[in-house]
Amino acid sequence: MLRQMILPTVLLSLAIPLAIRADVSEAPSKLTAAQIADKNVAARGGLQAWRAVQTLSMSGKLEAGGKQNVQLPFLLEMKRHRKKRLELQFNGQTAVQVYDGVNGWKVRPFLNRHEVEPYTAEEMKAASMQADLDGPLMDYDAKGTKLELEGIQPVEGHDAYNLKLTLKSGQVQHVWVDAQTFLEVKVEGTPRRLDGKYHSVATYLRDYKSVNGLMVPFVLETAVEGVKRAEKIMIDKVVLNPNLAESRFVKPL
Repeated sequence: MLRQMILPTVLLSLAIPLAIRADVSEAPSKLTAAQIADKNVAARGGLQAWRAVQTLSMSGKLEAGGKQNVQLPFLLEMKRHRKKRLELQFNGQTAVQVYDGVNGWKVRPFLNRHEVEPYTAEEMKAASMQADLDGPLMDYDAKGTKLELEGIQPVEGHDAYNLKLTLKSGQVQHVWVDAQTFLEVKVEGTPRRLDGKYHSVATYLRDYKSVNGLMVPFVLETAVEGVKRAEKIMIDKVVLNPNLAESRFVKPL
């Protein structure tokens, strides 16, 4: 997990892999894809309220697994448009991962790699699919995203609308919206390459809480097809509109 160190994007989407779409009901829905998206926006606090959020920070712990179930403190900072900075604490050292909306860099001292390295091609592809800080469905039309409803599928025991998103770049992503709460409960993203093969990945969003009236998931769990252990992020604190300097999102020195 530490060698990957790409935070499941979510958050907001977080988000970033091809998930298995089995058992999708073809039964017609009374709601269109656009109506589902509108209900999702309302459930999360409303479009105008989210548009007012220009920066966002989250801190908590990333469950690294292992026999001792190590939990690593992290800080994730985000700024429009699609700028992200992740700091991860491990053995008294700080790993840094930065994306300025176009390019990405990383420093991984826990691997004895103290120099700044650019994102790999796969990491760049994953980063390019990540939504802005408000998620993939918020203001989707203005972002150039097209929506299609592909059916209803159970997600963790509850019916969810399976929405197909075709991004402005042409890339395709699926998002599952709970049929009762209209909150996102599952997001797909970029497949992860393991042992020379690509494995689908899905991030599950749980434990939504209100932060100044906006609904935010406080637990995100990413499962990789064929891998028993999932990666779990547990958020302790969310701050809306913190003062984040542009220097936080440039290439690390």
